[in-house]
Amino acid sequence: MSDIKEITGKDRLCEEDIIRLLSPKDDAEEALLFKMAREVKRSHVGGAVFLRGLIEISNICQKDCYYCGIRKGNLLLRRYKMNKEEVLSAARKAYEWGYGSLTLQSGEVRGEKHIAFIEEIIREIKNMTSGSLGITLSLGEQKNEAYQRWFMAGAHRYLLRIETSNKGLYRALHPEDHSFDHRIECLHALKKIGYQLGTGVMIGLPGQTIENLAHDIIFFMDVDADMIGMGPYVPHMDTPLGRGIADIQKVTSANLIMALKMIAATRIVLKDVNIASATALQAIDENGRERGVMAGANVIMPNMTDAAYRRYYQLYENKPCMDEDSEACRGCLESRIESIGETIGYNQWGDSPHFKKKVKDVSSC
Repeated sequence: MSDIKEITGKDRLCEEDIIRLLSPKDDAEEALLFKMAREVKRSHVGGAVFLRGLIEISNICQKDCYYCGIRKGNLLLRRYKMNKEEVLSAARKAYEWGYGSLTLQSGEVRGEKHIAFIEEIIREIKNMTSGSLGITLSLGEQKNEAYQRWFMAGAHRYLLRIETSNKGLYRALHPEDHSFDHRIECLHALKKIGYQLGTGVMIGLPGQTIENLAHDIIFFMDVDADMIGMGPYVPHMDTPLGRGIADIQKVTSANLIMALKMIAATRIVLKDVNIASATALQAIDENGRERGVMAGANVIMPNMTDAAYRRYYQLYENKPCMDEDSEACRGCLESRIESIGETIGYNQWGDSPHFKKKVKDVSSC
């Protein structure tokens, strides 16, 4: 029996097991890893792919992360902020197309004006759809008051990627005023408030090891995450980290394969969480998102952002679908998912079974 099959059959995996999953010996064993991950996915979260219509509200950011294309230090970037009517128009399309859920994303901005703007948008989306459209937020580190207000307004999932669970590597990716410990505190605050907790990492960072990635998966378990949003590191040339990379194609090709292994290993270890097939996969390979689904992911985020703004929200180079409107992306995505034999879970929130179990356990106490 293959080591991978043996590992997949265990109830709880140790660090050594996870490293083994991330290190298949050859192409045949890699294919087996993906196959086993798909089987675990179907057993624990079902066969549907859930859609989260992505609205990139603004590329204004108060953070200066060394890897990110919308960092405040990028003076070459044109900044924008969608108004309320533009956001609601995109949300209405997602609702009419049966996407079931939205993800509202922006650069990190703090302050009462921003908090109130997001709060109002959430309430209006809920009113407009009679509460039937699920809302995920990805708005960075905030004070607990902001998290609480947005939750009370109707948001129920929050994605805050740790990017790496290794403190030393985290420090290498951020200026001194960015705190690893504070980010952890934010994750705990979100969980305490009642959000379905999402986090994730970048895969293929300079200096990152297989052991680091194995620890990332253990970190997901330790924070009891309900959803994972992770993808390959794709450099952006207008960032401190990206400028130091000579062969972009070589780096990104290797990162794609490792990202797929991470999706598969995370699925095998965590079993019943939601895992997104990141758009960054498609930035490297035209069929990247489909490959992510075939490796164990069960969530895709079609871009609902108006094409006039989309080109300015580039966290990394070669972001796909920059010139297509959301309807063109919709048709393309549906055909891509069908081409790999998967079905779309229309008009469903698609909450992770992992979260539902926790709610059931609490209610039965």
